[in-house]
Amino acid sequence: MSDTLPHTISTPVSDDRVQSLETFKAKLRNAGLYRPASNDTAASHDDVTLLRFLRARQYDVDKAQKQFSDTEAWRKQHNVDELFRTFEANEMESARRFYPRWTGRRDKTGLPVYVYRLASLDAPLRKELESVPSERRYQRIVALYEAMTRFVLPLCSHLAAPTPVSSVTTIIDLEQVSISAMWSLRSHLQVASTMATANYPETLSTIAIVNSPSFFPTIWNWIKTWFDEGTRNKIHILGKDPGPTLRSLIDEKDIPQSYGGRLPWKFEDDPDLDDTIKKVIGEMPKGPVLFVDGSTVKLLG
Repeated sequence: MSDTLPHTISTPVSDDRVQSLETFKAKLRNAGLYRPASNDTAASHDDVTLLRFLRARQYDVDKAQKQFSDTEAWRKQHNVDELFRTFEANEMESARRFYPRWTGRRDKTGLPVYVYRLASLDAPLRKELESVPSERRYQRIVALYEAMTRFVLPLCSHLAAPTPVSSVTTIIDLEQVSISAMWSLRSHLQVASTMATANYPETLSTIAIVNSPSFFPTIWNWIKTWFDEGTRNKIHILGKDPGPTLRSLIDEKDIPQSYGGRLPWKFEDDPDLDDTIKKVIGEMPKGPVLFVDGSTVKLLG
């Protein structure tokens, strides 16, 4: 952890990493885990996704293949594609109240900015969450990660072209959070963190923790084991006045007012899309959607 934010600048993939990607593709293809593009069909997985797995394993192709294979088995076990395709729109929108939410804005490098305000999960909301069977809670997490990786990230990549966007910038707000509330949410948070680390690697870029309470070191001792070392190194503690530091990463107009910016957005709000995004998609669609070839594709929901 640190108290300063990195200046993330996207750079082209180097020649040796291009070679690693081609080797990775070949090994996955031989294992029946990847289908390259042909004249009339797209590849089974895009390069952005494959590069996430390589980065997660420091471009060790064998280790990346192991994680990729495990993820494909996990997706089959949980029927992820069908789960997302048929996820009921109202339930998906309701589930967003319990997890990090997209503000509808992007940082200076084009990454979508998410916010997670833990105090918004008050006692009635925590009770509602606990009333949902654990299996369905897990499916909700999966559906929301699919929405991020299949709609938000491709949309932001389209806007940042030719630089791909494969991760998000996240502000975690701990203002007014009690240690008892954090304790009651620990299982909920651990399931989401562990699942994401295993199956959606390298989708978290900078993580800025703001308004951290005096007991944060105790919380950190609970949660640090949920993340791999690479993710832990992306976590930055900004304290009670995060605005100046956040403005080094995000334009002031795209930072919520609560964190020193000018955006009139609260955690309970739907995404407040910037003008460039509005020109592409109009308004934020509800339920399970994809962003493909510059357009929104509505699924069943």
